Amino acid sequence: MSTTICQVMGFLVSSLGVGGSIMATAMDTWSTQDLYDNPVTAVFQYQGLWRSCVRQSSGFTECRPYFTILGLPAMFQAVRALMIVGIVLGLLGLFVCIFALKCIRIGSMEDTAKANMTLTSGIMFIIAGLCAITGVSVFANMLVTNFWMSTTNMYQGMQNVQNRYTFGSALFVGWVAGGLALVGGIMMCLACKGLIPEESRYKAVSYNASGRNISYRTGPYKGYEADPKTRKGVGYEEAPRSEDGRRPYPSKYDYV
Repeated sequence: MSTTICQVMGFLVSSLGVGGSIMATAMDTWSTQDLYDNPVTAVFQYQGLWRSCVRQSSGFTECRPYFTILGLPAMFQAVRALMIVGIVLGLLGLFVCIFALKCIRIGSMEDTAKANMTLTSGIMFIIAGLCAITGVSVFANMLVTNFWMSTTNMYQGMQNVQNRYTFGSALFVGWVAGGLALVGGIMMCLACKGLIPEESRYKAVSYNASGRNISYRTGPYKGYEADPKTRKGVGYEEAPRSEDGRRPYPSKYDYV
């Protein structure tokens, strides 16, 4: 019973993690404009993985997608790739985990097959969670670097200083989603151990005959017949044979 509960809980937690990763990837608030030094502004900017948006004080919001791929930074593209890989692995893990649930019977699937499928889905969830956590952490590191560079330029009195950006809500959603997928994958791996059938301590031993099956045929007793090579000796007499090779009368050895 505990194995089934652990497996179902791992499936539910992993589902929340994969759903959170999809939500975080689609959100536009990966980075938001820092309003610490300028709390009153007519324009508020925020950016996501796929587009950047501008919200005016009147409530009008305009978003513009990134029309180029080569013009984006390499780390930005790496974050995109990590999130996409995590989502794909998470969806595949959910598909495999549905058929691996112990409470669902499909045909004559054995517990060993379900254990292998549970382990496979658990590994997929763990990798998906690590991809989400890594992608969000890399993007957060980019924000921290750019933030302190902008702050340094601002205090040095440089003109035309760009806006500073800080963490958006999508980063926190991605961290939580990656953690849930990671925990769900670990629970699935733990449930795999309980699905493996225990081997019996005493193995059955089959006894077989040492020789082949011999069929005995009943018939008249013919006695001991010596080797023809050892027949000739002292007192051995061979009856004369005819032209066709037959003896005219039986020999004394014909009755042995």
